[in-house]
Amino acid sequence: MIEPQQVVGRLRRTTDTIVGEAELLDRLASGRPLRIKYGVDCTAPDLHIGHAVNLWMMRQLQDLGHQVVFLLGDLTTRVGDPTGRSETRPVLTPEQIETNARSFLEQVSIVLRTDPEVFEVRRNSEWYDGMAVSELLSLLSQVTHAQLMVRDMFRDRVSAGREIAVHELVYPVLQGYDSFALRSDLTIVGSDQLFNEQLGRHFQQRLGAPPQVVITTTITPGLDGRAKQSKSLNNYVGLTDTPRDKFGKLMSIPDSLVESYARVYTELPLDTVAALGEAAAVGGPPARDAKLRLAAAVVTRYHGAGVARGELDAFNRTFSDGQQPADIPEVSVGREAATVLELLQTVRPADSRSELRRLVRQGAVTVDGTRVDDPDQVISLASDVLLKSGRRTWHRLRKT
Repeated sequence: MIEPQQVVGRLRRTTDTIVGEAELLDRLASGRPLRIKYGVDCTAPDLHIGHAVNLWMMRQLQDLGHQVVFLLGDLTTRVGDPTGRSETRPVLTPEQIETNARSFLEQVSIVLRTDPEVFEVRRNSEWYDGMAVSELLSLLSQVTHAQLMVRDMFRDRVSAGREIAVHELVYPVLQGYDSFALRSDLTIVGSDQLFNEQLGRHFQQRLGAPPQVVITTTITPGLDGRAKQSKSLNNYVGLTDTPRDKFGKLMSIPDSLVESYARVYTELPLDTVAALGEAAAVGGPPARDAKLRLAAAVVTRYHGAGVARGELDAFNRTFSDGQQPADIPEVSVGREAATVLELLQTVRPADSRSELRRLVRQGAVTVDGTRVDDPDQVISLASDVLLKSGRRTWHRLRKT
């Protein structure tokens, strides 16, 4: 059996704070499998490697025999988590919630083991749908208005004159009670969820249960080096991204992020991580080589060493040797001619028009090897066209 201090030491690599560390060590020493709460609201899931920091920590614990209790917040999704929100979150339909729940399960299984011995799926509608109003009022009576208004997003909205719906104030109470209902021993969350999970400890203690340990994890900036990873900012590496996309995105990060990304998103030894940070600080070829090592390590973690070697070779052929990739996807276009913007919309449907125009302005778009500066330039499709958009995205356009 691995000593509790060793287990916690492994987790510290990506840990920010531990609330109840002595309790965690005692529970690990008991030999009893811990119940690890992993709660999500069923909003549209698009998990990225930042979210996966928590998942990989849970995976380490699963491999030691501990159980992840995956809580789908189908009831709390109808309420809407106010965390980080300046406005009330729109309410989803039951059909949308179910679709998102299935997608969440598919994405977390990229990292987590889902065999029943170490993985359990629950929904908080199990206890809330049948809860009497008197019981709910009893829960609410155990939390004060002053406790809730400690949250900065509530204070900010009041200061800005924006509305706070009563159900949003109730949300942290519901999330906190989830911990009691699940008999949670431990939860691993981002720092923005610390308040809600502290309420979990509060309810467990009030209701006569041992309080859960709360671990908050390291948050790194997104690919642009500024805000945290986000789909809306297009500065993230998605769990469902292809190996090629993961590799290419990681090669685009600022040199200053190499060391922190290597520490948080890979399993490279920490002395190697430090060496990569030193190389990145030099800039130029050493920084490029450090990013290659980082990108290969991340792809290895998700897709295996063989795939990572293939992506490294492909990257070197394309960029170091100036060659085109061998497997350029072909796209059919049903017209004689189209503007550059229209072609980009065809091959990159997920990007907005403004994002595509920005690509052109940044000089990141070429047609048959020639850079284009005008998104409204008309391109003839009388013959095949080779379109490159960004550093590693190629398409061969063919008129149907």
